[in-house]
Amino acid sequence: MIPLRLSEIARITGGKTYHGIDDAPADPLVDGPVVTDSREAAAGSLYIARIGQAMDGHQFVVAARARGAVAALTSRPVADLPCVVVEDVQAALFELARALVERSSRTVVIGITGSSGKTSTKDLLSSVLQHHGETVANVGSLNSEVGVPLTVCRITPNTAYLVLEMGSRGIGHITYLSRMAPPRIGVVLNVGTAHIAQFGTREAIGTAKAELVQCLPATGFAVLNADDPIVAAMASQTRAHVIPVGRSASATVRATEISLDLQARASFTLVTDQGSAPVALGLHGEHHVGNALAVAAVALAVGMSLHAVAGALGEARPLSRWRMEVHERPDGVTIVNDAYNANPDSMRAALNALATMGQGRQTWAVLGEMRELGSDSITEHEALGRLAVQLNVTRVVAVGDGTQPIDKAARHAGSSSEESTWVPDVEAAYDLLRQRLAPGDIVLLKSSHDAGLRFLGDRLLDTPASEVLS
Repeated sequence: MIPLRLSEIARITGGKTYHGIDDAPADPLVDGPVVTDSREAAAGSLYIARIGQAMDGHQFVVAARARGAVAALTSRPVADLPCVVVEDVQAALFELARALVERSSRTVVIGITGSSGKTSTKDLLSSVLQHHGETVANVGSLNSEVGVPLTVCRITPNTAYLVLEMGSRGIGHITYLSRMAPPRIGVVLNVGTAHIAQFGTREAIGTAKAELVQCLPATGFAVLNADDPIVAAMASQTRAHVIPVGRSASATVRATEISLDLQARASFTLVTDQGSAPVALGLHGEHHVGNALAVAAVALAVGMSLHAVAGALGEARPLSRWRMEVHERPDGVTIVNDAYNANPDSMRAALNALATMGQGRQTWAVLGEMRELGSDSITEHEALGRLAVQLNVTRVVAVGDGTQPIDKAARHAGSSSEESTWVPDVEAAYDLLRQRLAPGDIVLLKSSHDAGLRFLGDRLLDTPASEVLS
């Protein structure tokens, strides 16, 4: 964090300082991490005491102090740490993040949004930009009104790039995040059907995602997926310079000559107005080609050379857990854990990767429910069952009540009871896999976050000798 005295934090947030303990410094310096979880506090931390539905963060001030926190941001005075008391902790966190961005005028803020691929693209961009300057990015998928300011608070006086994954659960969410940390570059990856139960239509989702490019300055860059009509149309909604990316001939940054190896890792020729260069990704799944093109466009826009970009793309590996995370067990069983989240687009991408990686092997697709699809839920789950059959997946295991349409559709498309199975929960899926997996099999686990299949994937790696391939 950019060091701040407690008195400065009070001025920024409009709060009042209280010193609840006699031996505390009168105006402590906050120069450690800003945290909402007391367990993550460290020397010099500012602890944010949020009040949630189940927990009151004020109860953990003592724990934060024990781990090194020197101050807290609270909504009532506390006796165990010097604190700044404010009426609204979230609003104060917003103001603190905004002030830090303003103090770091040399930092280029880059926003990334889309229905799928945000975290993978954020991680890939962070890996590439680290070759060009100090880069700070969200940890995992901390992309909300809490996660984004916590990420902003990690910048230092030397931070060159702040890469922010921006999620949206409704109209106005991305505008809110963009006011907090105004982006100079905005990336819109795609508009799919994730969260369609909340938005109603893809067009409404597109309206929410377009808020990012609407917030860009005229001197900025809007990186837009030329292969997605809704995203491509956002070019008319921004003052920034538009960089279309994709496979389309209209894309300024595009991929040609795409091929996949037996691990579903893509190689392609990166074509730009600066020339072309070969790229060989270390990430599994053809869908990463589109992510890589967006990353290349941003990196070129901030001044990286084409060949430096191509090389950095090839060196990058997954940073966040449970996103196409590939492990090899000692018995030769491969576990592909992509179960952090799921929507129809990412499900299709994962199944296609499984089909490529599983050539000549027995393949298992262990699929959990996709949430927040509203009236499209049954149709979309049935489509997955049919796709698994089309891709010749050896065994489909549908896990949980919401996945019965997957099993039903797979059987209707020609799968037998041995080839497609529905089980009621994760425990039943574990028992089935433990009994039936054979050396050399490859298992994909894919589901929405709350379905819990990511933990099933971890459980299947029941030996410390399992090798992480990527």
